[in-house]
Amino acid sequence: RASMTTAFVLLAASVGAAGCFSERTLGPLGPLPEVTLRAVQVASGLSNPLYLTAPAGDSRLFVVEQTGRVRIIRGGALLAQPFLDLTAKVLSGGERGLLSIAFHPDYATNGYLYASYTDLAGDTKIERYTVSATNADAVDAATAQHVLSVAQPYANHNGGLVLFGADGMFYVGLGDGGSGGDPHNYGQSTSTLLGKLLRLDVDGGTPY
Repeated sequence: RASMTTAFVLLAASVGAAGCFSERTLGPLGPLPEVTLRAVQVASGLSNPLYLTAPAGDSRLFVVEQTGRVRIIRGGALLAQPFLDLTAKVLSGGERGLLSIAFHPDYATNGYLYASYTDLAGDTKIERYTVSATNADAVDAATAQHVLSVAQPYANHNGGLVLFGADGMFYVGLGDGGSGGDPHNYGQSTSTLLGKLLRLDVDGGTPY
C-alpha cells in the first residue's frame, strides 16, 4: 500500500543488459534482463486501498478499500459511487476488513464476483455478489450468497486473498488464525481450515 489515500500502478520496462541481478534472479536460460519500475498515480481520494483487480478484458480498475467499499477507476477518474459497499457488514482495522474480491472467469456473462471480508464478529466471510443488470458500475449488496465462513480466534493473520486459477477453481488464502507463532499449530493441523490455501469448485454446487 503506497499511500492511505492514493492508488499506484507499477509499470515494468526492460531496459537492457543481462547480468545486473543477483543469482536469485537467474532464469532457466541465464540472467534475466534489467528491469526498471516506476510508480504512476492513477487516483486519489481513496480510504485505505489495499487491493486492485479487474475482470478479464475490462478497461476499468476496481480498488478494494479495507473499510468495506470497492471503488471504480474509469478513464483515469475515480467514480464517486462505490461499486460495492459492505461497510455495514465489515469490521475494519489492523489486519481486518474487506480484504479482496475476485471476478468469476465468466463475469461478462454471469456478473458474479466474490468478496472476502472480516464480519462484525471478527470472523472470515466469503460471499458471492451479482452486478446490477441495469448498471455495470454497481452491485446490489442484497444479492449476497453465502459461500464460506471461518471463525477467527484472534484479530490478526486473517489472510484474505481470493483468486480464480487457470483451472477455473476458486482459491481462498487463510492465515493461521493469529496471535504470534501459530500457538495452536493450525498451520500443521488437518482439523481446521486456518493456515491453508483452499480450492473450491464454486460452479459445482451451492455454495460449492
